[in-house]
Amino acid sequence: MSLPPLASGPGGPDALRPLLDTVLDALAAGAARRGGPLPAGGPDGVAARVADALGDVLPDTGDPDALHTLVQALAEGAADPADPLCAAHLHCPPLAVATAADLAASALNPSLDSWDQSPAASALEAAVARTLARTAGLADALVTTGGTESNQLALLLAREAHGGTVQLVCGAGAHHSLARAAWLLGLPEPVVVPTPHGTLDPATLHEALTALPGPLLVAATAGTTDAGLIDPLPEIAGLCTAHGARLHIDAAYGGGLLFSDRHRDRLAGLEAAHTVTLDLHKLGWQPVAAGLLAVARPHELAALRQRADYLNADDDTEAGLPDLLGRSLRTTRRPDILKIAVTLKTLGRSGLGALVDQVCARAREFASLVQDHPGLELHARPVISTVLFRPADADDATVAVVRRRLLQEGRAVLGRARADGRLWLKATFLNPHARPDDLAHLLKLVEGSTPA
Repeated sequence: MSLPPLASGPGGPDALRPLLDTVLDALAAGAARRGGPLPAGGPDGVAARVADALGDVLPDTGDPDALHTLVQALAEGAADPADPLCAAHLHCPPLAVATAADLAASALNPSLDSWDQSPAASALEAAVARTLARTAGLADALVTTGGTESNQLALLLAREAHGGTVQLVCGAGAHHSLARAAWLLGLPEPVVVPTPHGTLDPATLHEALTALPGPLLVAATAGTTDAGLIDPLPEIAGLCTAHGARLHIDAAYGGGLLFSDRHRDRLAGLEAAHTVTLDLHKLGWQPVAAGLLAVARPHELAALRQRADYLNADDDTEAGLPDLLGRSLRTTRRPDILKIAVTLKTLGRSGLGALVDQVCARAREFASLVQDHPGLELHARPVISTVLFRPADADDATVAVVRRRLLQEGRAVLGRARADGRLWLKATFLNPHARPDDLAHLLKLVEGSTPA
């Protein structure tokens, strides 16, 4: 029996070429069978189609058509973020050039747990991560799987910087991963400051910081998950300085505004943070995963140092081989930095900024359409690219039914968010190719799914 070919090595490219054609054909066939942003039939229908395509998971004899069959099934049953009617979450359509770069990373399969497994990838990661950190006004950055890992790292560094404990203070709209990180790290229960208008109020935060014993870590947000709101960062930074508190800013969503000349001023104050979460699989159009944690004080990363003789022996490090174990909580890591580096160099800051400007403009256009529609209610004008709206005079149960009906029929993918004590439909615009008529069509679908 002949052995299956490998993706890398001398024969790798020739082995991959026909398989790429198979994958691309299967993606196209699956998308055609889906026929919209989401498969119709809900969870039961999707599960049945997947089970039919999968059959025997581990057959005695392999199926040479498995690649086409399963890729087609996955595409048919996917929520397609490149469809303009798929606008529920911070789930972006990835750029073609970034996806192509990700193929190279998979084929070469370097692992960033030691230099001898990833010579070029480790050098690339160091240079690109540092550049992105400096774009945010900080000094260095670690590559992560996304906002959750970045927030956990930020709390870990704060804990270690303060001798083993720190009190987290955050707003009610802070990402759930912060509270989870405090629990995982054995920190006190977070102090949650009420945010009646969706963002941290400096006066209320001042009262909380005055009443609490230290050490304190304030977590501000630049782009809340529910509504895309940005806390008043300069004022919060000033309060942290006055109270001797450490500042972390979760800019997983809003960090992409840094690329835009038009919108980057909304992130004024970011440079005052000790740590900043960035996430380029949101406003960066990267395939998952593409997160970073930027740090102002690189020496604090010493808290992450570990020693394993087979990965970073002292004599190897002294001889000049880079030590990578202190660059992550993970050991085996794929080179997610490659797709980021390719995107930055291909598009440049102005190219990425144009994409940011485009989706922000689409959100404003959509908000105007909602505002002018007699049967719909707008929550507020968008700050980034998220719009909350609902059928006028509908109760929360009706709003929930409208969303689920669209999902069940596979016609549109909208999120849900609770604000001002009511449930809202959430449209998050991350597709720069969305057109004005797509926005109007989305509203017609909502209108048509609303009970009379």
